[in-house]
Amino acid sequence: MMRRLLPLLAIALIAAAPADEAPVATTASGPVRGTVADGVASFRGIPYAAPPVGPLRWHAPEPVQPWTAPRDARGYGNDCMQARFAGDIANTTLPMSEDCLFLNVWTPKPAPAGKLAVMVYIHGGGFTGGTGSSAILDGRRLAARGVVVVTLNYRLGRLGFFAHPALTREVGAGANGNWGLMDQIAALKWVQRNIAAFGGDPANVTIFGESAGGESVDRLMVSSAAKGLFVKAIAASGGGRDTWPTVAAAETKGIAFATREGVKGDDLAALRALPAEKVQGGINLLKSDEEHYSGPMTDGQIVTGDVDTLLAAGKAKDIRYIVGSNSDELGFIPALFMGGFVKKTTEALGVGADAVRAAYGSPDLYKHNIPSDFTFNEPALALASRQSAGTPTWLYRFGYVVEDKRKSLSGASHASDVPFQFDNLMLAGGKVTPTDMAAAKLVADYWVNFARTGDPNGPGLPAWPRFAATDGQLLAIGTDTKAAPAGSPVLRAIAAARDAGKK
Repeated sequence: MMRRLLPLLAIALIAAAPADEAPVATTASGPVRGTVADGVASFRGIPYAAPPVGPLRWHAPEPVQPWTAPRDARGYGNDCMQARFAGDIANTTLPMSEDCLFLNVWTPKPAPAGKLAVMVYIHGGGFTGGTGSSAILDGRRLAARGVVVVTLNYRLGRLGFFAHPALTREVGAGANGNWGLMDQIAALKWVQRNIAAFGGDPANVTIFGESAGGESVDRLMVSSAAKGLFVKAIAASGGGRDTWPTVAAAETKGIAFATREGVKGDDLAALRALPAEKVQGGINLLKSDEEHYSGPMTDGQIVTGDVDTLLAAGKAKDIRYIVGSNSDELGFIPALFMGGFVKKTTEALGVGADAVRAAYGSPDLYKHNIPSDFTFNEPALALASRQSAGTPTWLYRFGYVVEDKRKSLSGASHASDVPFQFDNLMLAGGKVTPTDMAAAKLVADYWVNFARTGDPNGPGLPAWPRFAATDGQLLAIGTDTKAAPAGSPVLRAIAAARDAGKK
């Protein structure tokens, strides 16, 4: 009985605290003390699992040790180990550590008793970088709309995605390899146990994410390990038509890494004793270390197959879905490097490449657009087609470019939509106009409407029709946001080439 009363006690404490007094919420692990700003209470740096260090490196998340006195939740926790890119607006100056399994909560103040919709964000970064503590992910402006917002960290790179035969034997029948995905699931379980203490409804959770976060959303939708932890999902620029390597393939790279570092045989103690910096090894989006690092894998438990196949089989039929991509995802890549992307994509198209080139009608259009269309735009359309067969689904294409950059950019590049989703465009750097801010408000309103009601539409917003595979329409988000046809000869040609290659 006392356990059931704890969330209600915490809500009472939040609601009763004077505006200038730090609010306290009581989680299952202990009380946390946050801050209040602009009518929103924030609780940052809350541990949702034990530090994955020492014997817990490459181990499923373990419960956090409980505490009794109110824990200071006024500042962010450590970022996970990564090699940051200079100039990335998502960067922080927080320390990096293996001890990084923290999450952050923003909630309106006072909060109704456990009935607010909950939005849980999974950050991008290619599974090698990123953080839930970035300034552009501050949840206050979303929470002010009447929802509870959660952002989280998860293990990255070789600390988050690593397989080795000795680990496979150690886990036995347990999940293996995708330690970072296990972290995401552990955070979602934390939300189920604790979010009522912050005014949230555990039965109305939406997960959303961009890039690797969007791909994580897609993978969690079709994973039995995450079943029941959320009811709605938004996948932004998450791809979703790729096949992840097997555990066996990942083990081969794990052995190569161990050998390179002088660790012989099945000496897990020696592997776990390696300095975290050595394990991280500088891996990022530009340094893949392909001989010694697999990235996420098809482990057979959390990830059992390809997203598009599993969606088509109805594995996420109860999850309402928004999916989309940006109009010029990879347009920011200099021409000097774009050739490599075009070559790789052309090889993936196989015998269908000529038909795709013909659909573009211009060699220059093909070179500029095929990497973005193959990696992001066609997969978004394909996943919308699969999911819409039995579940309300909405498809979008984000094309808004801030006024100050319209002369230099031909479209919306990868990740440029993230500050719009959080209505934090003023934190993204550069000049922002009232028109730009209105566009950000529009996107955030759609996202919050969806989290609250299961439908992104609402008063004052351009109508966004549900997607139907037969006559699919998407929402074209731009200077004149409106519904538009979803398909095109180019995307149909890419889909045909891709599907032919899978047969």
